[in-house]
Amino acid sequence: MATRQRGESGQAFPIYIVMVAGLLFLAFALFAVGQASAARNGAQGAADAAALAAAQEAREDLRVPFLQALREPDGLDEFLSGAQNPGMGREEANRLAARNRSDVTDFYWRSGFWQDRVTTRVKTRYTVGNSVIPTTKDRHATASATAVVEFRCSLNATSEPTDPQQGDGDEKDKDDSKDAPGPFKFTCDGRPVSIDLNSSDPLAELSKLIFSVHLIDE
Repeated sequence: MATRQRGESGQAFPIYIVMVAGLLFLAFALFAVGQASAARNGAQGAADAAALAAAQEAREDLRVPFLQALREPDGLDEFLSGAQNPGMGREEANRLAARNRSDVTDFYWRSGFWQDRVTTRVKTRYTVGNSVIPTTKDRHATASATAVVEFRCSLNATSEPTDPQQGDGDEKDKDDSKDAPGPFKFTCDGRPVSIDLNSSDPLAELSKLIFSVHLIDE
């Protein structure tokens, strides 16, 4: 009787070894998946930051051409439908990607009426790391993100440019000091916005109201 029990115990031992080995492999495989997921999340964060940085820099760079467009007949329509500089914001995108231990591998703008899109693709400088999956040792995570610079306003009405030939001499001198029409009245997401081209800084902090910047899913 004792001999049979010892025999059954000896036969079960290899099965236990196989089960333990299988569980250990499964645990290491799950750990490898976690490593890959962490690397992927890091890459996505870097791509998001790079795309947003490029779009935010572009928004500031659009201030001058936007104001110039208001000074020209039909200039606003031409401005909104025009293509952006394909390199706009690239330096800022590179900087934000580097801060997240990644490099920008692809960068491009797509223009459309009322909205411009910048897409960045990044590759992490670090790898997934050692794991039971041999290829993870040298594998870098990649991700892409797209941000938009969107014109969020509608033009209500503009005041007519002052005629310098009208009025008395004092009024003429006053009008001669003005070289631009305005003010321009916009409604931006339900909020009234006035832009006076004759002021020293027509947009001031208004560029964030006129142009929104946000990420989108593609």
